[in-house]
Amino acid sequence: MNERVIAVTGGHGELGRAVVAAALAQGLKVAVIDHATGQPVPQGVLELGGVDLTDPVAATAAVAAVVKAFKRLDAVLNIAGGFVWQTVDDDQPAWDRMYALNLSTALNTCRAALPYLKQSDAGRIVNVGANGALKSAAGMGAYAASKSAVHRLTESLAEELKSTPVTVNAVLPSILDTPQNRKDMPDADPAQWVAPADLAAVMLFLASPQARAITGALIPVTGRV
Repeated sequence: MNERVIAVTGGHGELGRAVVAAALAQGLKVAVIDHATGQPVPQGVLELGGVDLTDPVAATAAVAAVVKAFKRLDAVLNIAGGFVWQTVDDDQPAWDRMYALNLSTALNTCRAALPYLKQSDAGRIVNVGANGALKSAAGMGAYAASKSAVHRLTESLAEELKSTPVTVNAVLPSILDTPQNRKDMPDADPAQWVAPADLAAVMLFLASPQARAITGALIPVTGRV
């Protein structure tokens, strides 16, 4: 059994489940931190549901619970987030919501995890940015701005931690092949999208000791789009 412990935020979503499955296949010990409750998890996975990661106090408590259960923490994979398509002139702007779901969740979890990650020989943070945040499009302003903030957080934190064993990187996926995206885009070819299992493989490499030479990277994972 691999002794490394990883915490996966948003672990009940499509990508989160793919990451958990791949991590277990590698023999890693896994904790899932999610706002959703009552979701099934594979045997041996620590499930922390009902956690509002936009609240720094809740994030700190959740990370502490992971360490209490496993006695260590080696990597955090920040998948928790959200998406909304909305034009700037919408009368119910979602900018604050997107920043809370995409940036605050990652920031609060990173800050809560840092004291423990610094104690690991190979502490790792892997954030989920967005390829669509490199150049935004109509209706993508709030989402792209929040994900761009995740990119900047990744770069800044990587620089701050260069004197430690902790690396910080982000993956920038395009469209994920999920049931919801297939429903929303019935005329698209999902074979060109990114399979959650493929993105999970990239994230788990970045979370591994073998990725020690990579930090501050924003890695596009865009399939054939």
